[in-house]
Amino acid sequence: MNVEFPPESTLTSGAEPVWTVTQLNSRVGRMLEATFARIWLRGEVSNFTQAASGHWYFSIKDDRAAVRAVMFRGRAQAVGFVPKAGERFEFRVTVTLYEPRGDYQVQVENMRRAGMGDLHEAFLRLKQKLEKQGLFDPACKRALPRHPRCVGVVTSLAAAALRDVLTALARRAPHVRVIVYPAPVQGADAPAALVQALETAARRAEVDTLLLVRGGGSLEDLWAFNDEALAYAIAASPIPVVSGVGHETDFTIADFVADVRAPTPTAAAELSCMPQDDCLRAVNVAFNSLTQRQLRLIERASLRLDRARAALVSPRQRLQRQSERLAALTLRLERAPARTLERGQARHAMVGARLERCLPELDTPRGRLARSCVALDRLALSGLGQRQEALASLTKMLEALGPRSVLERGYSITRDAQGNIIKNGLDLNVGETLHIELGRGSAQATVVARHGLL
Repeated sequence: MNVEFPPESTLTSGAEPVWTVTQLNSRVGRMLEATFARIWLRGEVSNFTQAASGHWYFSIKDDRAAVRAVMFRGRAQAVGFVPKAGERFEFRVTVTLYEPRGDYQVQVENMRRAGMGDLHEAFLRLKQKLEKQGLFDPACKRALPRHPRCVGVVTSLAAAALRDVLTALARRAPHVRVIVYPAPVQGADAPAALVQALETAARRAEVDTLLLVRGGGSLEDLWAFNDEALAYAIAASPIPVVSGVGHETDFTIADFVADVRAPTPTAAAELSCMPQDDCLRAVNVAFNSLTQRQLRLIERASLRLDRARAALVSPRQRLQRQSERLAALTLRLERAPARTLERGQARHAMVGARLERCLPELDTPRGRLARSCVALDRLALSGLGQRQEALASLTKMLEALGPRSVLERGYSITRDAQGNIIKNGLDLNVGETLHIELGRGSAQATVVARHGLL
């Protein structure tokens, strides 16, 4: 093998090169990267650490050896799960050398569970296919009802996840009914059974939210929830679906398709409904608001009733007001001729005085005075006649508005034996003698029966 010396190296007296540590580590690093470009490495995870930057630092080991490994944040986020110490994986790595310390390590580009490489590849292919079809689109996700009356649970009757869900719902919302649609959650028959359970819940339409739950496990244990038919069934469900499969670090196809993904079955139960205390507080707030609104409506109605009651005038009060007005007009009418005569006499005297001052001759003033007296008499008589006609008209109006005129139109006034006017039939007693005043004459009657309003 031909060895090329770096330009920085020096030759000793024996023509042998002298390398620096940096030169050596750089050359070894290039040789490792060229020799092991990309390889698959199987091993067990140990000393796993997730840095604040998002990078993963751990060791890959087997029964006899171990090698340090690093997986940078961008590639770690694409894995979809967080490895745990003791789990076996197959890693796609590049062999490198960390030159500052001379440590040999591998950079991990991808990883899959050991022995399940085909399953993981199938998972990624199905995920990519369904994502292109839009089944993962956030715009297609439906919001969960805030106050469900009934929650459905799709899981195995023997699953610990069912007990966790029932316990959480009983503690959080005991008022919510729970209906279980049993189906196996593991095995070859599980996907078809889960699809049938979802279809049954949709057909019966008796729940507001569906919980698709299962406890944690390996990728093989959770494989039933990576079924394509189940993904389509979740997307087609008319009822919002909450997926709570495995632990927080486990991801399945059902998690991506469901309307809401919960990290655990218990969390799925808590997301499906509001706590009972919050519901009661909301009901109390609504009740208090409704009560206040009703009180304000009643107060406004009372004010309108008071104004309407104040505007009402009884017929007796109206008749009394009209009678008082008629009396005032009659008095003015009676006084009008006297005032007119007084004004005429005063004018006559004034005119006579003016005539006496203006006419020196006696015959002419006397003639004019005589004519003025005649004119004044005519004026007084004419004014008196007009006032008499007005008085007669007002008298007729007074008679038309008076009680006697009302009686002439067919009405009557009923009094008891003491002379009290009867207004309500309930004030009468059977057998009591009544006096009825008519427009022309009067009559007596005996009460046979009575009717009235309270």
